Amino acid sequence: MSDLAFQLNENGRQWLIHTPLEIGLYVVLAVVVRYLLHRGIDRLVRGNRRDGDSAPRRFGLGRLGGRLNGSRLPAVRRRTVDDPAKAQRDREARARRAQRAETIGSVLKSAVSFLVLIWVVIQSLAIVGVNVAPLIASAGVVGVALGFGAQNLVRDFISGIFMLIEDQYGVGDVVLVLGEVTGTVETVGMRITTVRDVQGTLWYVRNGEIMRVANFSQDYAVAFLQLPISYSADVDLACRVALEAALEAVAEEPLSEDVLGAPDMLGVDGATADRVSIRLTVRVRANRQWAVERELRRRILRAFDEHDIAPPYRSGLPVAAGVPE
Repeated sequence: MSDLAFQLNENGRQWLIHTPLEIGLYVVLAVVVRYLLHRGIDRLVRGNRRDGDSAPRRFGLGRLGGRLNGSRLPAVRRRTVDDPAKAQRDREARARRAQRAETIGSVLKSAVSFLVLIWVVIQSLAIVGVNVAPLIASAGVVGVALGFGAQNLVRDFISGIFMLIEDQYGVGDVVLVLGEVTGTVETVGMRITTVRDVQGTLWYVRNGEIMRVANFSQDYAVAFLQLPISYSADVDLACRVALEAALEAVAEEPLSEDVLGAPDMLGVDGATADRVSIRLTVRVRANRQWAVERELRRRILRAFDEHDIAPPYRSGLPVAAGVPE
């Protein structure tokens, strides 16, 4: 019976002991490498957020504290407190950078996990004696075939990566995409961007189809007013009244929190057969141009009525002859 007992020969020890140990070692090494790389990416993301949050304090108290005396530091603090619009813009910019860093970090972690998994599979196959060279060549051919068959999918992913890196737009931005869709960005993915328009419709836009995009929410915006008046109205008086009404409006809340500069009266912008148009602009915070335009238009129209500055059609458009009212 002892002769029939199971004994481990060289081949048995190789398959039952050495091979599993080698594969297990590679798996453990892959887990450690993945953990370290993910931890490094997370630290980069957290460091980006922390640097953004602490930048104003470090600039205001750290560097300036060592160079300015105590009598000048309160003035620096007062300027920071007395400029809520700038503080709000800084907070929005920091939140935007943190969100973009988190999104890019998620993409990097997914790429790291995929590459580590492929490496472990190839090493495991090589350990068990499988010739991986033909598999790699076949995978290359299959990859090329899939690349040709899924060109749109690949283009969507590549476009999404560059949109994130270049920070073309982010969640909460008001954008115009495809030349016809205007709305607020709700999600930015690697393949799809969703935009909610003013009517509540949610648009799913493939990143590869976005050839150009207009972003109304970056840095600042301009409130743009075209004010039509009658030919019988005094143009100089209309310009002066409109500018005075705009200056008075932007000096009061809530417009004072959104306006970044004084209103600029550009004068007569055009003349048609029935009206003269004057143009007024004012620089405002991003995404606030429409609210500022509505309030300024209301104030200016009321000032025109008070100064008897006539619109092109005081009683509305005339009814064409022969058309029943």
